[in-house]
Amino acid sequence: MKRQIFIRIFVLLLLALSATSTYSQTYPKHEMRAVWIATVENIDWPSAKGLTTEQQKHEMIELIDQVKAYNMNTIVFQIRPDADALYDSKLEPWSEWLSGRQGVAPDPYYDPLAFTISECRKRGLDVHVWLNPYRAVQNIEKSVATQSHVANTHPEWMLSYGGKKYFDPGIPEVRDHVSRVVSDIVRRYDIDAIHFDDYFYPYRVANQEFPDQNSFVTWPNGFAPDKKDDWRRNNVDLIIKQLHDSIKSINQSVEFGISPFGVWKNNSTDPAGSATKAGVTNYDDLYADILLWQKAGWIDYVTPQLYWFIGKTVADYAILADWWSNNTYGCQLYIGQAPYLINAKSRDVAWQTSDELTKQIRLNRSYPNIAGSMFFSAKFMKNNPLGVKENLLKEMYKYPALTPPNPRVAPVQPAAAINAQLHKKRKTIKLNWENSPNSRMFVIYKFSKKSNLDIANPENIYTVTSDKSLVFESNKKTKISKFKYAVTAISSTHHESEPVIFGKGKK
Repeated sequence: MKRQIFIRIFVLLLLALSATSTYSQTYPKHEMRAVWIATVENIDWPSAKGLTTEQQKHEMIELIDQVKAYNMNTIVFQIRPDADALYDSKLEPWSEWLSGRQGVAPDPYYDPLAFTISECRKRGLDVHVWLNPYRAVQNIEKSVATQSHVANTHPEWMLSYGGKKYFDPGIPEVRDHVSRVVSDIVRRYDIDAIHFDDYFYPYRVANQEFPDQNSFVTWPNGFAPDKKDDWRRNNVDLIIKQLHDSIKSINQSVEFGISPFGVWKNNSTDPAGSATKAGVTNYDDLYADILLWQKAGWIDYVTPQLYWFIGKTVADYAILADWWSNNTYGCQLYIGQAPYLINAKSRDVAWQTSDELTKQIRLNRSYPNIAGSMFFSAKFMKNNPLGVKENLLKEMYKYPALTPPNPRVAPVQPAAAINAQLHKKRKTIKLNWENSPNSRMFVIYKFSKKSNLDIANPENIYTVTSDKSLVFESNKKTKISKFKYAVTAISSTHHESEPVIFGKGKK
């Protein structure tokens, strides 16, 4: 209780001090700023089933441009919501959320994931792909699984619960199938991370027991009949370990991240838990022992979904941010946040202003172990509830930030960019450079000619891109006589090369 009171007082003092001077805020150069793009039920993209290829592409580009306009650096793209695919897969059918009918490819054909990665790289954005491990059929009554869908090819792997169909986590072949799907993605696509959300064993349905007794009897794995909860947790442990090993055997640089429900355990059931009164917990209800995965090194980052406001009685954002920051076990920590709750008519006063989000980010930055944020979900960017965009850009996200390197991923050091040249023709400035070993993207810095080459200051970041040239109009703000430009290379593990100043090229 004393610790809980102390945290509340600390947060109030921190917010009061920060509010006195926006411009005294420290702007980190490296910070995760990600947004979830949800495809299930057409939450974010595409906006409806059955859009044309060009409409789908146009909507994705709009979303990606919004991410860039908010000074964010990463998307978390849901590509497997229901054992289906929003990418070209030989293992699972095309998603119904594209055409409206499962198994139907885009026409004219394109690969939504490949297209999205290409557009993100042009804009200097990272791509995490988001998969649901166990959900197979979103709605038993409405969804029609195509003949090639796993619910039809392997009905023995399926369990019906709460109006949906799920893989049975207790069956070894299920783990193998999910691992094959993940391995296929890692092999074929230039992604930064594999990302799973909070849906492991499903959230409890009132008066219904998850019907996995047969697999418990068939594959008990040494657990006694009265240890079914431990057996379920072990099933999830097994798939997490298997997925980690599969990913790393193919590409060590691809991260594996989990975005769990925000409460591991309440301290009423375990002194090691958080000072919360959540009705659901990861450990007891979803059978996800997140802390074990962090301790064992099976995941590279964790993003607990703290979709509550600072001061909420049963689950205080400040209490939970503090708890997670003290329970990282060397795992990179981001916080999942909820701009979708910002609403002038919210029953919670805290969400009746966009200030709650900036307060939470400010609080995050006070903890060295919190390396950034992920926001649910992408539609908030276009809707811009209560001026959250202007609020973020004025305060927290005034300058761009680069994705932070992950200490659990072996670093890949990029060589400096080659042959960086600046060309001036009339009112046009062109920067061009050549690729260098281990480079994936490039950061362009802009400095006053009288200033030092300070690449540690994010205010000097002009843009991030995978292109090797940049053309823009010269005006008072970009006049050659006033500014100099430099370029650094960024590797697949987000490490940065030494800067190279652009020299004058031939006219």
